[in-house]
Amino acid sequence: MTGVPEGPQGLDAALAPAPGRPVDLMTRLQQAVASGPDRIAVRDRTQALTFGQLDALTAQVAAELTGAGVRPGDRVAVSLPRGTALVVALLAVWRAGAAYVPIDPAYPSERRHTMVRDADVRVVVTAAATGEWPPGVHGITVDPTAAAPDRRPTPPVPVAAHAPAYVIYTSGSTGTPKGVQTTRGGVAALVAALEAAGMYAPEPRVVAWNASVSFDASVQQWARVCRGDTLVVLDEDERTEPARLTAALDAHGVQDLDLTPSHWHLLRDELLARAAEGRSLRLFMGGEPVPENTWRELAAERAAGRLDALNLYGPTECTVDTTAAWIDGDAPHIGPALPGVRAHVLDAGLRPVADGTEGELHLAGPQVALGYLNRPALTATRFVADPFAADGSRMYRTGDKVRRRPDGALEYLGRIDRQIKIRGYRVELGEIEAALTRHPGVAAAAVALHHSPASGEQLAAYFVTPADTADEPPTAEALREQLATVLPQFMLPTAYTRLDALPLTVNGKVDLAALPAPEEHATATPETAGDRGDAPEGEVETLIAAVWSEVLGRAHVRADDDFFAMGGHSLIALRVVARLKKQFGIAMSTREVYRHPRLRDLARHVETLRAAA
Repeated sequence: MTGVPEGPQGLDAALAPAPGRPVDLMTRLQQAVASGPDRIAVRDRTQALTFGQLDALTAQVAAELTGAGVRPGDRVAVSLPRGTALVVALLAVWRAGAAYVPIDPAYPSERRHTMVRDADVRVVVTAAATGEWPPGVHGITVDPTAAAPDRRPTPPVPVAAHAPAYVIYTSGSTGTPKGVQTTRGGVAALVAALEAAGMYAPEPRVVAWNASVSFDASVQQWARVCRGDTLVVLDEDERTEPARLTAALDAHGVQDLDLTPSHWHLLRDELLARAAEGRSLRLFMGGEPVPENTWRELAAERAAGRLDALNLYGPTECTVDTTAAWIDGDAPHIGPALPGVRAHVLDAGLRPVADGTEGELHLAGPQVALGYLNRPALTATRFVADPFAADGSRMYRTGDKVRRRPDGALEYLGRIDRQIKIRGYRVELGEIEAALTRHPGVAAAAVALHHSPASGEQLAAYFVTPADTADEPPTAEALREQLATVLPQFMLPTAYTRLDALPLTVNGKVDLAALPAPEEHATATPETAGDRGDAPEGEVETLIAAVWSEVLGRAHVRADDDFFAMGGHSLIALRVVARLKKQFGIAMSTREVYRHPRLRDLARHVETLRAAA
């Protein structure tokens, strides 16, 4: 701790936006700096920056960007690990009048290069000035510990409301990710709407930033520093380990936390225990529908005055959140539209449907994005003229089925297409299918969302091999390895099932309902003598194998099996870590499971930790 005040001390009413058009967030940040330069603005596990320091550092990096040729309206990639440097970089891009393009350093190089080329990026803010980037891309590094210049920082470059703010890439049904370009006015409208609806408290808060910067939900948390909130950047261990997360919440006095319903399921015991002890927290929940039992549990906590929770809904194409509701009562819903958002429930002919009738949700207002980068045809299809506005503005066709309740709240009913949400990430199944068919041993492919009693929602892949080949069909491992070179981990299927032919409807389309459950066509081969020879040995290997068998729903687990190749992911890794801690009394992070994905290697690591303890 630095002894520098956090929260509202030293902040005056200058932070409150004036009535009318929302104020640009860089202007609001300047107001926050002027009102409380010595307050903590952002911190991570190792460092804290005051508002004055943040102002100076962002000006310094913005000057470097300008010197590298960045001009207002340009797009700058930001590829940094979580920490104060990431916040400095994002704000510096805005300060230079440009738009940021977040690129997860963990993404496969092919996907990172595709995004850089598509966004016409010439400058990337990264951890190393030289890195694996396409030719002609200039790297800039950020050192948040560097001494800030003594001179008065140069003010931010003024931009119009329609200037681009960021480009976030989402999964694309054609096999290539598509970039959604939002506006500075849209981000300002988002913050103003959440303030007007009472979702953001009127006074500054201490806010934990949990969501990935590549996920648009991150914007409604990290950008809050611009309104004077103190931002706590959770690192990967704190995000994925309940004990470390609660320790960080307590150490920094965190009041607001964002998470998905899937994440709540793993954190609930620790967060409910904190709430019972009087340590209040406001949860910003989104990314996927809230299950009914989770809704009722959180509603009961709110009724008892122990915990506040919000359900936030909105597509990336409409700047994060467009509807919101306090989690209260018995039935899940996504609430009414936020102030400034116009929500229309329409039929296929763009005619309003009666309350209580199912229709497609269309959204309009200042938060509607500019469109898809370099995709004019797709933009024209999804962003259509708003027939209910007289100003020529557009509305976005969400593809989400909803119905309006008598009280004005909207109930989410599902999708009209094949887009899904898994662990908070938006995924177009067609992108995975297109990547599968690039393998020479795959003639056709289909991917579906499957619910496993053991491991929850999983992606299941089905493929047909070419009829004119004598080659052996590709193994699940080979297909997964190929996909891992082009897709992020959350898009990798768990099960791979070979079929003689994909089932078709009478119209010749793939009959997804007729695809067999993965269990009926297991990708694993029956246990053999060789498998028994590679069976887990010793106490630690045997216990880890039993845990994997339980959480992954696998009958046979070998000592050389790979956790992620068997369908593991970050949320399941949390369960593995919890079981090992309970059994052996050792503290581990999910990052260690990532470093030692093979069972035998993980067992050796656990034995090393036990010996050290």
